[in-house]
Formats: sequence, C-alpha cells, structure tokens
Amino acid sequence: MSKKIYQEHETDSGIITTIEKPMERRLFLKYAGLTAAFTGLILTGCDSDDDDATPPPANNEVVDPANNPAATDAVNLGTGDVGILNYAYALEQLEAAFYTQVVASFYSGASTAEQQILTDIRDHEIAHRNFFKQAITAAGATPIPDLKVNFTSINFTDRGSVLATAKAFEDLGVAAYNGAGKLLQNKAYLLIAGKIVSVEARHAAVIRDLISNGSFADSTAVDANGLDKAMMPLEVITAADKYITTNINLNNLPK
Repeated sequence: MSKKIYQEHETDSGIITTIEKPMERRLFLKYAGLTAAFTGLILTGCDSDDDDATPPPANNEVVDPANNPAATDAVNLGTGDVGILNYAYALEQLEAAFYTQVVASFYSGASTAEQQILTDIRDHEIAHRNFFKQAITAAGATPIPDLKVNFTSINFTDRGSVLATAKAFEDLGVAAYNGAGKLLQNKAYLLIAGKIVSVEARHAAVIRDLISNGSFADSTAVDANGLDKAMMPLEVITAADKYITTNINLNNLPK
C-alpha cells in the first residue's frame, strides 16, 4: 500500500491542487504514554490572557471525504494553532521513537560520553512529545494518534549511520520550528516553541560536533546572517517522509 502526504496549494491559475507523495508502508513501531513533565508550563501557556492571542479551535477539523476523497485515510493535523501543535507533536514522536531505539541498543564502540549525550537527548525528545500531547489536550482538542514509523534504512549498530540520522533529524527539527513560528497566533505557544527550538539547536550542535569537532555552527547550519535555516511544514514532512509510514494531511494548516 502506498502512503501520501496531502497539502493543498494554489497554482498560478488559482486552481487548488493536491500534492501527493507516494511511499511504501514497511515497519510499524508504536510509542504511547504520557507523563506529567511540563504540566505547569502547559497550563501556564494555555491560560494566557493576552487580548490579541487567538484561541485554538475546540477540535481538530476533519477532511470532508466528498471534497477530498483521497485523504480519507490520512491523519489530519487540524487547523490554526492546534494544527501547528499537532505538526510539532508528529515531529517529536518521530525523534522520540528514533532515540528510544538508539538508546535501547547503542551502536558498537559508543563511548560513555556518547551514551550519556544520546540518553539525555532521548529524554528531552520524550518530554517534548509528551508536552505537545498534553498541550493539545489542554486546548480542548484531540492529539493525532501515534505515528507509524520506518527506520529500516538506519543501521543502528553503526555509529556513522546513527549520528548522520540524528543530525538530519535535529537540523530538520530546528528548521521546522523556525518555519512554523510565524504561523502561531497564541503568544504563549510561540514562547514555548521558542524554548523548545533552543533545546533542539543544542541537540543539533552536539550531534554535529560528535561527527566532526567544531562543525556545530558551520555554514551548512547557519547562514551568512548568523541565522538558522527555516522550513515550512510541507518541506519538513516531505523530508521526514521516508521515516513515517502514516498518511499525513496538511491541508488545513495555516499557510
């Protein structure tokens, strides 16, 4: 069965089309669970009384099969701020799943320092994943289900394969938060996203340094203006597509 990413976009002629990217379904890994981590921060963010903050919708919007029959089997991220939270939740699920598998059986020759770094990153990503699930629930919406992931292209026994994948995920995470920040309306959510992206950037820096000492902020990560890269949701999900077998519908995300 093939997998597709769905997002509508407007062509030059004004016609709305659907982008569909096929991929085979392969491995199924499911991660569930919710902890109390960040609960206080979640409630603080959700209780913000900024007058110009736009409250998230009560529930995720479901794609109407009559309007988009092809997307009926896709996980719909939703609309507005909740849609962006679900988007971040999807990425954190992917990262948490990856590092959980890395730490479960470290690659050959992993030093004590490397094991500690990767374990710390795993714990951060699990906390981020659980945070977003709780934040979406606190907003009165339903979090997307656990994603099905595919890590068959990664050799978890090989240092180079693991660190290269970690680098790709961390760089992608930083770019994703940088790109999605402008789509958030609630200032509390934007503040939290800013705090999380700073942690993701720390991850990216240390992984890069493990691969090549001193490369933590080279020209492939930071541009000539001293800024990290930014990517929009469709670019990010497309880049992560080989590791996600769940169909994802981005149609209703803010543009």
